Amino acid sequence: MSTIPTRALAADIDPVRFEVIRNALLAITEEMGATLRRAAYSTNIKTRGDFSCAFFDRDLRTIAQAFAQPSHLGSLAHIVPRAIQTYGAERLAPGDGILINDPYLGGVHLNDITLITPVFHDGALLGYVANIAHHVDVGGGAPGSIGVSSEIYQEGLVIPPVRFVKGGQIDADIFALIRSNFRGTREISGDFRAQTAANRLGAQRIGELMAQHGAATLAQYLDELLRYTERRTRAAFAEFPDGRFAAEMFMDGDGVSDEPVKLAAVVTIESGRVSVDLTGCDDQRPSPTNATSSQAYSGVVYVLKCLIDPDIPVNDGFYRLIDIRSRPGSVVHAQHPAAVAAGWEVAMQICDLLFRALAEALPERVVAGTKGCVCNIAFGGISPSSGEYFTYYETIAGGYGATLRTDGMDAVQAHFQNTENAPVEETEANYPVRILRYALIDDSEGAGRHRGGLGVRRDYAFPGHAPSFSILSDKARFAPWGLFGGEAARPAKYVLNPETDHARELPSKITFQLAPGDVVSVQTPGGGGTRSPLERPADGVVRDVALGKISAARARAVYGVVVDPATGALDAAASAAERARRA
Repeated sequence: MSTIPTRALAADIDPVRFEVIRNALLAITEEMGATLRRAAYSTNIKTRGDFSCAFFDRDLRTIAQAFAQPSHLGSLAHIVPRAIQTYGAERLAPGDGILINDPYLGGVHLNDITLITPVFHDGALLGYVANIAHHVDVGGGAPGSIGVSSEIYQEGLVIPPVRFVKGGQIDADIFALIRSNFRGTREISGDFRAQTAANRLGAQRIGELMAQHGAATLAQYLDELLRYTERRTRAAFAEFPDGRFAAEMFMDGDGVSDEPVKLAAVVTIESGRVSVDLTGCDDQRPSPTNATSSQAYSGVVYVLKCLIDPDIPVNDGFYRLIDIRSRPGSVVHAQHPAAVAAGWEVAMQICDLLFRALAEALPERVVAGTKGCVCNIAFGGISPSSGEYFTYYETIAGGYGATLRTDGMDAVQAHFQNTENAPVEETEANYPVRILRYALIDDSEGAGRHRGGLGVRRDYAFPGHAPSFSILSDKARFAPWGLFGGEAARPAKYVLNPETDHARELPSKITFQLAPGDVVSVQTPGGGGTRSPLERPADGVVRDVALGKISAARARAVYGVVVDPATGALDAAASAAERARRA
């Protein structure tokens, strides 16, 4: 528990009680997440942790949010207020639960489904607990609901705000309607019940906190929590140098055309506020490569949260100091009926784009280009063993960018994508797939004094059947960049039947039907480096060679370090001569 100077709080606020309440609220959202994870059925939720939980007050202000899945920062803050305003708070009773995934009511892509539960105490509405979880499938044209599409109706079932839980019980009719439209009903049914259980627990815990402190006292401390967060956020932003900072970048083709997608950002820092202008981004496309305003918002607020004290809470007091301007009808503010299945790919690139824009202003805090793609992978069909329809979804890790002080991490889910990697053993035990290779990709790092992290290779085979396979990813054409003289990383590759005479590179966005015996190889990018690779300490390069992360040939060609291929030892004299020649 952190301590707060008394002068930072209002005179009538006890700092000890303030800390108790602040941390209790965060603990409640984290306990909700633990419950959801334990009760879920799908690998995506129970193992990879693709969900988030939060608490909102009766005025629909974000009060506390577990920082488990940062991609949901903006989505929960947008979808909960709009869902309640649309449905009507006056229609809700104790034990009710509102379900929604509508991208154009504050939502994101259709797989992320939000459940919102009102919290009452002595008949009075206290607020709302909510969780959002990525479901493996929500219907649509491709297993996993992440296929190449041109409008939202091809991507799955759109759920407006509906009362899914009444009096503590799931509405059987609505549940039947949902299950009839989703693939893999066993997993989906379990995941919905897990979401319901998590909110039930959250509502109970908020009620207990209310009973302990009293309604008036708790309301007073919630208001102070938001003011406190605003003061600390404003002070943190005031440490940034005032100015206007800009950057632009390109994504691969959108999945329907090969025309690159342009993203542009202008960040203005002034007097303790930050504004981000995204109006220079391309128009929305007739493809899945569009983000909702909530997804773009998540990318922006994630970056700004990374640049300030991690102890500053995530609530409305933080959000109110961030201004985001986007153009309706653009790829970062898609309008109905645009498809949005690859919207998180756009939002992920916004993270890298903002770090690049702020590199001049905050060089010690930014990171070079990361893997830069969520790398959505989904496949499904009829299981040859059970005869039942199955659907599988995951995202693949990659390299993290370097900073001016540290190397990038290998094989991680970058930026706001805080999910875990799916274990081979669990995947093969539960789905009709074989992972033929799962390994770091040597020589995939962006070279530099501090190198980027390594990408990952994951090869899929399907003995006895040939499912549909979808990739919604990026970075095959535009590699993650280096900063401050560091070099770019190896770009992504997506290959059908690698290392055969009929190997074929695939685009980063595709839905296709496999043939019997096909193998799909997904190879994610590394992260960018910082500073010149000739400045990297030679012993660090030798260590990377010994670990198989960098080849001896690359060590010499890029880093100017000569390693004896027979012994693995550093040839100091030859290295000094090589680096002197380069310099």
